Amino acid sequence: LKGLDSLLSINQMPRGVAVATLAIGSAGAANAGHLAAQILALNDPALSRLVQKFRAAQTRKVLRDAL
Repeated sequence: LKGLDSLLSINQMPRGVAVATLAIGSAGAANAGHLAAQILALNDPALSRLVQKFRAAQTRKVLRDAL
């Protein structure tokens, strides 16, 4: 099914089975790292501040590049 079956099996997981669906390639790898950092930041105040700083910088870049 050209990967559709895999996507559907992931999206239909029962409650209590958390699944993070990310892209493949370099964008997916970067997003996987960001997701891991966000999860770890829940119990690490220093990492939480770094994640917040990254997000703020990312927002500024998007706004700057969009104008």
